[in-house]
Amino acid sequence: MNPSDRATAEGILFTDQYQLTMAQLYFRMGLHERAAQFDHYFRDYPDYGAHQAGFCVNAGLDWLIDWMQRVHFRPEDIAYMRAQTTRSGGRLFADDFLDWLQANGDFSGISLMAIPEGRVVHPNMPLTVVRGPIVQAQLLETALLNFLNYQILIATKAARIRESGRGQLLLEFGMRRAHERGANAGTRAALIGGADFSSNAGISHVLGLPPKGTHAHSMVQAFLALGMDEVDAFRAYADVYPDECLLLVDTINTLESGVPNAITVFEELRRKGHQPVGVRLDSGDLAYLSIRTAKLLDDAGFPDASIVLSNNLDELVIWQITTQIVEEAHRYGVDANRVIKRLVYGVGTRLITSEGDPSLGGVYKLVGIQENGAWQPAIKISESREKTPNPGNKRVWRVYDERGHATADLVTLEDETPSTQSPLVLRHPFTRVKKRVLEPGQISRVEPLLVDVFADGRLVYDRPSLEEMRTLRRQDVERLDPGVRRLLNPHVYHVSVSQKLWDLKDRLIRELTGE
Repeated sequence: MNPSDRATAEGILFTDQYQLTMAQLYFRMGLHERAAQFDHYFRDYPDYGAHQAGFCVNAGLDWLIDWMQRVHFRPEDIAYMRAQTTRSGGRLFADDFLDWLQANGDFSGISLMAIPEGRVVHPNMPLTVVRGPIVQAQLLETALLNFLNYQILIATKAARIRESGRGQLLLEFGMRRAHERGANAGTRAALIGGADFSSNAGISHVLGLPPKGTHAHSMVQAFLALGMDEVDAFRAYADVYPDECLLLVDTINTLESGVPNAITVFEELRRKGHQPVGVRLDSGDLAYLSIRTAKLLDDAGFPDASIVLSNNLDELVIWQITTQIVEEAHRYGVDANRVIKRLVYGVGTRLITSEGDPSLGGVYKLVGIQENGAWQPAIKISESREKTPNPGNKRVWRVYDERGHATADLVTLEDETPSTQSPLVLRHPFTRVKKRVLEPGQISRVEPLLVDVFADGRLVYDRPSLEEMRTLRRQDVERLDPGVRRLLNPHVYHVSVSQKLWDLKDRLIRELTGE
């Protein structure tokens, strides 16, 4: 793809065709500058089949900001639209609309609020709120969902893998199995969600982290094919990288060849004053091999050498590995906790593709529109209340209990401010008869989650560093109850609505359906 075509494909035309046709309709009806509000949220946690998520991690906002600031309708984009025809051969887009679009087709009128990246988030709460002229707000939909939904999905998977790995070092190895250049977005999201480092050299550099990796089987194979042996390959690698020596030991036989040959080279390094990093296991029974490898390294005097595990790992596989180590390590005279503490997890395909649930059901819904200077709530009636969006201009609050744990998220109307000094009514978002009342003594803090990002097209947000986003994620996960964090059948975290919001939604549903 040449640079001009790439600019077209990844610029403001990085959208669905119906956004453009709706824009012309609004223009024809004189609605194109009418202020509207859209909410972005997701309906359900990822469900991986054998296990389910009990929370998500927000991600992708920074890349959306970059795109919004960069794109506009260029003459080339307008020319492309001018050439589109209807089925009868007429022009699809008229000149007056295209002239207006070229002059106004950017996001200079958009105000945007969002929950910061790294924060724990839950279904049916606005993660991103877009307000501005309806054409601009509508044109933002496709790109916003593309940038945010995927990174949330991968950040969530990484957070779960980190939980499963008991906080041990986590490396993201998924670039070669990612969906083309989605690898960069996936790596970034994984680093927000829980990965410590990545093998992806370019995006690691951009994010200020050193890339991590070892060598491939092909290096050992090349030496073997040239008449040398495994120890020659290991020795050559150690000579070039004496302080970064991490050896892949399963090309021939892990316990009979690979680990003993690695130990031979490690001993040579030690005599030269260097400390080896460790070994990597990429096949076989990783729990059993970890125990036996740890024993061999300990007996050789390398108790601090890491054991990196790779090969189709995810949160459930890692949980199974650690469980097996706990059950079996004593049979070989090895302390299970010491084995687990030296493990490093290199997670690739199943993280970068979110195997088991490869898409997040994030949506972008119109919830309000201005008429005669006043906001009118908008609602889409679905077959169930679960799929019917909450109307109106809203805010999102996190409620902490007397222990400082997050106990619920509360969606209110814009003019509501929950207080710790009065009872707080939390209505079930879908069921009429369910509600919960928290007394002041049960509430330690109520925190607003949405922050201003753009105000009338002007960036007003201090974009956090990667480490700041990671800190937010660590803090938020630690404030969740253990039941919400567990891998299998997590406890439901409550996202509630205020009484005023419930009443508004109920009234609109009744008016439109005649219930």
